[in-house]
Amino acid sequence: MNQEELHLIKNQMPDDEVVADLADLFKMFGDSTRTKILECLAIKNLYVSELAEILEMSISAISHQLRVLRSAKLVKGLKQGKEVLYSLDDDHVKKILELGLEHASE
Repeated sequence: MNQEELHLIKNQMPDDEVVADLADLFKMFGDSTRTKILECLAIKNLYVSELAEILEMSISAISHQLRVLRSAKLVKGLKQGKEVLYSLDDDHVKKILELGLEHASE
């Protein structure tokens, strides 16, 4: 490969900050509990207690993971009375999950 080709590739690379953000995003999927939560929310919006029951985990463990996912902007919550209904933050999250599952299933 010549210098010009190397330069073209280098110029097409995202900034270091964007690459770091992408790596942090993929770290969120590195925890099976968080991934299971995301998969549940890809099917239906759920309350913490419902997620805890489905995943057979404590409410505090689920709440902790939801805080992590919320800070990564992967889930959002809508307060309904005393409870919060959680959903995926946007359609991109669902697409990431779908592509990841497709790749893992090959």
